[in-house]
Amino acid sequence: MSILKKTTEGFINLLHLPDGVWRNFVLFGLAIFFTYTGIDHFVNAEFYLSIMPPYFPLHKEAVYISGFFEVLGGVGVLVPQFRKIAGWGLFLLLIAVYPANIYMAITPEAFPKIPISLLYFRLVLQFFFLYWAYIVTRPSYIS
Repeated sequence: MSILKKTTEGFINLLHLPDGVWRNFVLFGLAIFFTYTGIDHFVNAEFYLSIMPPYFPLHKEAVYISGFFEVLGGVGVLVPQFRKIAGWGLFLLLIAVYPANIYMAITPEAFPKIPISLLYFRLVLQFFFLYWAYIVTRPSYIS
C-alpha cells in the first residue's frame, strides 16, 4: 500500500466521517459554506456592516465576532469530538444573525442592487441553513 493511500485512509479515519456519500456531502458542504462565509466577514466587512440593523450595537465587532464563529463552526463540524457542539453553535449563530436578514427584507431601499424577491428568499433560505446545521448534530453524523 502506498504512503499516500495510507495517509489518506488515516486522515479519513481520523475524521470519523458518517456513512454514505450524501451525509459526507452535507458535512463537507456545511464546513466549506460556513468557513468561506466566515472568512468573507473579514474580507468584505463593509457588506456585512451595511446589513446590520441600525438599532444593533457594536456593528464592526459583531461582524468580526460572527465571522470568527462561522469559521470556528465550519472547521469544528469536521472534528468528530466537536461536531455536535459546532453544529449547535452554527444553529444558534444563524438565529442570532436572522435580524440582519429581516432588516434587509423590510428595508429594500437600502439595498437597491438586490432584488426584493431575493431579500425575501433569504428569509426562507435561513430555515434551510438552520436544518443543515441541525442535521450534523444527529447521531448518524456523530461517531
